[in-house]
Amino acid sequence: MTVAPEVETEIRRLFFAEHWTAGTIAQQLNVHHDVVRRIIGVLPKRTRSRSRTPGPKPARLDPYREFIVEQLAQYPRLRSTRLYDMIHARGYAGSVRTLRSLVARIRPAPQAEVFLRLQLLAGEQAQVDWAHVGTIPVPGGERALWVFLTVLAYSRALWAELVYELTADSLCRSLVRATTYFGGAPRQWLFDNPKSVVLERRGDAARFHPDLLDLASHYHVQPRLCAVGKGNQKGRVERAVRYLRERHFAGRRITDFATGNRDLARFLEEIALPRPHPVFKDRSVAEVLAEERPRLLPLPATLPATDRILSVSADKTASVRFDTNLYSVPPAGASRTLTLVTSDTRVRVLDGALELASHPRCWGRRQMIELPEHREAILRLKRAAQELKGRDRLRALIPAIDTLYARWIDGGRSLRHMTAFANRLLDLYGETIFTAVVTEILQRGLHDPGALAQLCEQQRRAHSRPLPIEIAVPSHVPDRDVIPHNLEDYDEPRRR
Repeated sequence: MTVAPEVETEIRRLFFAEHWTAGTIAQQLNVHHDVVRRIIGVLPKRTRSRSRTPGPKPARLDPYREFIVEQLAQYPRLRSTRLYDMIHARGYAGSVRTLRSLVARIRPAPQAEVFLRLQLLAGEQAQVDWAHVGTIPVPGGERALWVFLTVLAYSRALWAELVYELTADSLCRSLVRATTYFGGAPRQWLFDNPKSVVLERRGDAARFHPDLLDLASHYHVQPRLCAVGKGNQKGRVERAVRYLRERHFAGRRITDFATGNRDLARFLEEIALPRPHPVFKDRSVAEVLAEERPRLLPLPATLPATDRILSVSADKTASVRFDTNLYSVPPAGASRTLTLVTSDTRVRVLDGALELASHPRCWGRRQMIELPEHREAILRLKRAAQELKGRDRLRALIPAIDTLYARWIDGGRSLRHMTAFANRLLDLYGETIFTAVVTEILQRGLHDPGALAQLCEQQRRAHSRPLPIEIAVPSHVPDRDVIPHNLEDYDEPRRR
């Protein structure tokens, strides 16, 4: 740790000129002991010699009084023994007890911080805060768990709920539920200074989050901020946090979000509301809340929108990513820019005004949330693509195969099944045999699939080809067209 040259100079002066100890210097200058020892060097302990002569008359301190006052003004916590050493070095021969008596009279008393007890009117203010209450297991890992609190400053009525996040949209949803619970809105919401509330602050000037401003405008509520570092200005909600920690969350392990919120709601109704009011001790919080409710601002006719809206890009697998999770969309939404509308319970995917998908909100990590109809649509497209790919393959090899297709359709055969059957024979017997057999089938006017397979087998035996080996390929393995190497080059005699 480095210190300013002015501080280093003062350390040396106080040690070598005033004979202060390293501990006293560190305490008075608010620097670490090791820094002081490094600057003054490793020195032996100094023995202090004090006069044992009878104490002088108090008048003997008069020449040093101004010096003592000056030192105490600069270092209010300086000990009398250290002052004694300083004036003793300057010629004072009295006792330290006499000095203590003088110091006790002239030492400046520390100014204690004074807190003003706020007596707010009914319906005037609600204080808002969050508190971390642990973690909770979710699919794919764990999430931090928070409790959101709102306290009416007059009645001390408390509303709280568990939340997963401290975002602006989460804050707005909780405030809506709190005002509904209280039966009205206060005239002020008092917050600390988190990013979900205030985006920028310089002195008293603050730029509130636009979502919060919209909500406050809807309820006609004034948002206010505590002074930076002055959490005591919202002491009622701070005490409510401590109250919940001690009375409800102590020793409690929450493993299910919904159950945890139900238990918390039961605590608020059965324990928090009936508790005695801290000021009006002859009444309960519930009774004072009944008095305060008519003073609250009336609720609007419609609840404000608190959903989060953002633009997302769907990937090639027809899914969108939000909060580490993937949500499915129909195949038509793949590789497109879409709109995501989220609440704490639903995730909706829109294409303009058209809703493509609606999913339950997943609070897990790295999960895939897929609707069955979306998966079926993708599979149908894949099968159609495979069928079209198979037909194009057959047409490229035998252009006249469309005639055979027409015969299969007339015979009531499934075009998809017959395409797969024909490609299977092509893979098993090879292009030479398959082409010859299809040509013969067309010439003879046949269309029975059994005849096609039988003729392929006859051709194989006639050419003394080995039996085809059928290899079962898993469904998840994609089809790939592999161009085989021309092996005839290897049959030519090697030229020397």
